[in-house]
Order: sequence, then C-alpha cells, then structure tokens
Amino acid sequence: MNQLERISRMESYLDEAQTIMKSLSLSLAAYHEIRPKLRELADYYSSEEWRRDFEDDEAGRLPQNLKRGVLSEDAVYNLLSDNKELLADMLSIVEQS
Repeated sequence: MNQLERISRMESYLDEAQTIMKSLSLSLAAYHEIRPKLRELADYYSSEEWRRDFEDDEAGRLPQNLKRGVLSEDAVYNLLSDNKELLADMLSIVEQS
C-alpha cells in the first residue's frame, strides 16, 4: 500500500471511529440515566406488588386498554437478562483495552 492509500484508509478509520464513538457516548449517557429505573423495575418484578398486579391481570380486574407488558413474565426477565449481558460486554471491552 502506498502512502496516499495508507493515509486515505486511516482517514476513513478516523471518520468512522468518531461517528461511532459519538453515538456510543450519547447511548452511554442515556443508559446511565435509565439505570436507576432498571433497578426499580427489577425490584418491582421480584416483589409481592408485581405478583398481586399479575394475579389481578390474570383475573381480569385491570382495564383492558391498560398497557401491561410489565406484567408479562418474559418481557421484564428478558430485559434484565439483556442488561446483564450488556454489562458483561462492556466489562470485557474494558478488560481488553
């Protein structure tokens, strides 16, 4: 590879990295802000309140038009599992740096 090709290639790497790092920085800031809500969601999911809300939903005591994805056993569990995987991925990246 000649000098001009090398400089052009490295310039494209710089441009790509800047774009991705800016996006990641914004995403990490948003993730940092949502973490307390994730903890609260995890606490709710493992609480008696969630069980009672789930049972009331199953018994038809909640309004039909109520958005209730949080009462799905899979939705919250999957989100919390995804969060653990994301944290593990971030830790792995840090350890490799």
